[in-house]
Amino acid sequence: MNNSLAVIRRLVQSAATLFGVGIVVFILLRVVPGDPTAMMIGPGASADDVIALRARYHLDEPLLLQFFGWLRSALSGDFGTSISLHRDVMEVLLSRLPATIELAIAALLVAVAAGVSLAVLATLYDRRATAGIINVAVGLLLAVPDFVWALAFVLLFGLLLPVLPLSGRIDPTLDIPFHTHFILIESLLTGRMTVFADIAAHMVMPVLALAIPLAAIIARVLTASLSEAMEADYVLLARIKGHSRLRLVLQEALPNAIGPTLALTGVQFTFLVGGTVIVERIFAYPGIGNLGVDAVINRDFPLIQGLVLAFGAIFIVVNLLVDLAVTALDPRLSHA
Repeated sequence: MNNSLAVIRRLVQSAATLFGVGIVVFILLRVVPGDPTAMMIGPGASADDVIALRARYHLDEPLLLQFFGWLRSALSGDFGTSISLHRDVMEVLLSRLPATIELAIAALLVAVAAGVSLAVLATLYDRRATAGIINVAVGLLLAVPDFVWALAFVLLFGLLLPVLPLSGRIDPTLDIPFHTHFILIESLLTGRMTVFADIAAHMVMPVLALAIPLAAIIARVLTASLSEAMEADYVLLARIKGHSRLRLVLQEALPNAIGPTLALTGVQFTFLVGGTVIVERIFAYPGIGNLGVDAVINRDFPLIQGLVLAFGAIFIVVNLLVDLAVTALDPRLSHA
């Protein structure tokens, strides 16, 4: 019962947060100098053409009326029409969001696997030179941002050793019909392994660029948690019983140390989705990050508002799921 009430309370708070995000982005977009209609209309357009275009997008109305009109439409699932693409904003988001989700999830899986492995190795060899080398490596990986890794991979695997595709999501010569926009998952489930391999090859560099900094963060936090857990009484008792150090780390310490790392990983995943903006731009990857850059350049109000709300919704949902997962791992938190 308490858990149900907590979830309902979080959902109400999430709705209020999303509403606040909508207000902030709506106002900020309209106080920034510049007229978005100037990006749409030809140089020979008359004043009447400009007036008609502003009326079409309700830009001639008072700010308060614009907001309530947009809010009423947004609550019904209508986020308007993109100024630059001349397409429904929701349709654009649903066509681009799966690409970013697949990229972010793949990067998260790689980061978790690498980060946990480094943390376990550093804990296993905590009094040897191996642990020092791992800690130095983690510090170096943490110091380099994802876009620098992206540029380095472009130089290495795109120019010096051209073994990976530089841009896009799939080879344009592959005329393959897809029923969904989750083309990586769909190609795997339908057994089209050649297509799957091509899509995966296009994702290697952006996935690694996004995963490396996150892996370093996970390794740093989990190593600290494991070191603390290894000093706990239950680990000392297991050591007295003669268990191997590998078993002490994996079976005794890791399950109890994973909570803080799980919470951090959930928060970092939302930043990972937001961080795809620059990486997607570098690799011309057709996700919402790349779309966001074009929307800002074109002052595309409806599209920017839809993108910000999409990022906000992802952030809220991921954090809610992480809270539930952490509570499930440690039931004591359900009473907090």
